[in-house]
Amino acid sequence: MPPGYAQPHAPQGPPPGYGQPPAPPGYGQQPSFGQVPGQQAAPYGMPQGAPQGGAGVSSALQQFKETPTGQRWTQQNKKLIRVDLGIGGQPVLARQGSMVLYQGKVDFSYKGAGFAGRIVGNATGQEMQLMRCTGQGQVFLAENATHLHPVELQGDAICVSAENVLAFDESLQYEVRRVEGHGIPGGALFTMQFQGTGTIVVKTHGTPVVLPVTPTTFADCNAVVAWSAASQVIVSSQVRMRRNAYPGDTGESVNLQFRGAPGNFIVVQPYEV
Repeated sequence: MPPGYAQPHAPQGPPPGYGQPPAPPGYGQQPSFGQVPGQQAAPYGMPQGAPQGGAGVSSALQQFKETPTGQRWTQQNKKLIRVDLGIGGQPVLARQGSMVLYQGKVDFSYKGAGFAGRIVGNATGQEMQLMRCTGQGQVFLAENATHLHPVELQGDAICVSAENVLAFDESLQYEVRRVEGHGIPGGALFTMQFQGTGTIVVKTHGTPVVLPVTPTTFADCNAVVAWSAASQVIVSSQVRMRRNAYPGDTGESVNLQFRGAPGNFIVVQPYEV
């Protein structure tokens, strides 16, 4: 009789590894060259050491990607704005030197902002030069990291201090005005009154505030940014100590008083030139 015939089988133990967690892939194998022990190999086509799980340069820069909207004017962030010249087909006038980047075929030419070819800045006494942007591309505009605010006009009007104008559609009608008064730096405050249909980009130092015009509304001439075109502006001088007083300075500050019917407004910034 063959050995073991008709004899009961001896009980056998569980198979090796039964009830134990499986060994990790590659257990007992040497890691590939350049691979950290215990780390899974990168998928085929991905370089060794490339970050996985959404990390890396692309993920870090995702929040700063360009904002596409399909509109003519698009604010990329608080301090950068893009205009698409191909939408609307109208040229744009922008402060010279405010272009930080452009894409496509764009032509730049230079001109003065006033009827006499220039605007003298009320604080710097320098000429305000504008550049005319034409073409079928996109132009990104900014200046000194100031806050930018696109203001769209639909047949109405607004007055903006010339120092606070960054860019505007050439389709808008504009007129340069002087607000003269004793004590105003440079002898006068130059403003631009815009009217018609189009967009103006106003720049401010910090976040501005919009206030309604009342019979007792006064604003520092260096802090005022814009006001409704229907408001009446009166120069008023008051003596006080300025933060930037210097030897020989009288400390005299020029305030502008605003008057107008209900619905009129002024815009001021938390900054003085």
